[in-house]
Amino acid sequence: MSQNFPEFRRGVISPMECIKEGWALIKDQYWLFFGISIVGILVGGLVPIVLLGPMMVGIFMCIQQRQRNQPVDFGAVFKGFELFVPGLVVTLLKMIPIFILLIPYYIFLFGMMAVNMPREQNPSPEAMQQFFFSFFGFEILFLVTVMVVSIAIEIFFMMAYPMVADRRLSGLDAVKLSFRAGKANFGGILGLMLLNALFGIIGVLCCFVGVYFYMPVAFASQAVAYRRVFPDLGSPMPSPPPPPGSWT
Repeated sequence: MSQNFPEFRRGVISPMECIKEGWALIKDQYWLFFGISIVGILVGGLVPIVLLGPMMVGIFMCIQQRQRNQPVDFGAVFKGFELFVPGLVVTLLKMIPIFILLIPYYIFLFGMMAVNMPREQNPSPEAMQQFFFSFFGFEILFLVTVMVVSIAIEIFFMMAYPMVADRRLSGLDAVKLSFRAGKANFGGILGLMLLNALFGIIGVLCCFVGVYFYMPVAFASQAVAYRRVFPDLGSPMPSPPPPPGSWT
């Protein structure tokens, strides 16, 4: 591995510890990071393919400043546009598997409807029942497939945006390194994702808005996980040892 591709740690992500450390990291400036997270997601969502990447990079730049005990101001979230191209490349590469999945989905969907849709002017209840069972069975299978693919994408891409923010790598190099680090820390990242998803679901159940209040903690937990895998090269303090009870 070249000097631009730093080595990373393996088996150092303890999901609950990352969430606890993430909360401890931002709790005294929670509302600042809440605003940063909300604005980052809202602006990024205006044109996701173009804007989501730099806004995500900006969010992690703010959290990484906090990790280094540097002052953070609200406007720092827009500094992600200084790394616009790498952030854009990460987003495009992240969307490719979904597009690959959608193309055969629509082809198969239209083909199935053309073959199974009743052609009679007044189809029998049995024919309609068969059609709807086939249609909804296919939709359930597709949703399960999308969930599995989405989880895999998040595991292997989770460290790409933080990597761009931290090491200023190109988008392609950040994705390559994130993929390797995700593979080496698969269990820990999966556990962190599932816990964050669980707390997000609890937030949805709390009048839906609760998920937005948890969002800064989720981002902070990912930043903590990233820092455990990739120690801060500019930090004068030694990196903490791997947590006990590793998930790998």
